[in-house]
Amino acid sequence: MRFIRELNTETRKLLEKISRRSKNYQVRDRARCIILSYQGFSINQLMVIFGLTRKTIYNWFTKWEDEGIVGLYNKKGRGRKPKFNEEQKKLI
Repeated sequence: MRFIRELNTETRKLLEKISRRSKNYQVRDRARCIILSYQGFSINQLMVIFGLTRKTIYNWFTKWEDEGIVGLYNKKGRGRKPKFNEEQKKLI
């Protein structure tokens, strides 16, 4: 069983702020998941709450442990690539 065990008060407050105010829903969910794990929710409970697989929850935990707050955010270059290049956009 894997839990987030150590969160200082300052980090917890920052996570709570992010979970309420971030524009990106994925970042809000990741921050909330870290908080809930710290509060003692199991992986199975988190899977149900967020509707995700065990692997995804583990990936979130690993990113948190490796990168901290930065690990909550998506890296540049993720997601769908644009259909049109800059020249095509100018023509449109």
